[in-house]
Amino acid sequence: MFVFIFVIQEYAQNSQLLKGWLFCFNIKSTRIKMAKKEHYYTQFESERFYHIYNRTIDKGKLFTNEGNYAFFLKKYDEYLSGFLDTYAYCLLGNHFHLLVKVLPESTVRENLQKFESFNSAKILAQKTISKEKTIHDIISHQLKKFFQSYSMAYNKQQDRIGTLFQKPFKRALVDNEKYFTNMVYYIHANPQKHGIVSDFREYQWSSFKRILIEKPSKLKKSEVLEWFGNREHYLHFHNINNGFNFPENWNLDE
Repeated sequence: MFVFIFVIQEYAQNSQLLKGWLFCFNIKSTRIKMAKKEHYYTQFESERFYHIYNRTIDKGKLFTNEGNYAFFLKKYDEYLSGFLDTYAYCLLGNHFHLLVKVLPESTVRENLQKFESFNSAKILAQKTISKEKTIHDIISHQLKKFFQSYSMAYNKQQDRIGTLFQKPFKRALVDNEKYFTNMVYYIHANPQKHGIVSDFREYQWSSFKRILIEKPSKLKKSEVLEWFGNREHYLHFHNINNGFNFPENWNLDE
């Protein structure tokens, strides 16, 4: 199945057409990278895109009510919004997917200092020093703190004991345009892929519909729409692939 998106962006200056682009994507030929060993050891670098995903240790429930989904997003914002830009996400029964970009190194380190100042007692006890940390160390640490925070609250609510998430969490470098485009669709279509809903476009806990809402948020809505060309092309790309049977090599270890 071939999907063609013809995106023409016109910038009028002295009545001259300055730019035009043609993007052609072949969904079926794109290999969404499997959960191989490198997905456990991929190093985070500033200003690069990553697909972060993980599931519960025993494939049990990660969310049992709507409050859990909202709390997960709240904690994600608390621990990661100063370190990652978020382009797409999906929260499912026992796992989640995130498409993110690491912020510039100067921004990451500046926000780490603010975060450490706010949590000074804990940081002093752990003897952490910002300057000695690599970007990978910082992002990994924030993600681990996020997982711990959610796990503690969820375990208390569910009268549960023990580890909730698999360790280590999985992450894959998104290193080309086709991969990024298809990953946006893959993440949004995941609820339908797993049979949670018959139409992923109606699923509440993904960024698909939220990207279309004209309301300021930390989700990179305008950037995603601009990537596809505009709102109509974004919808067309998702609509034309709706019901598409994912190739075997799209099945991640979820």
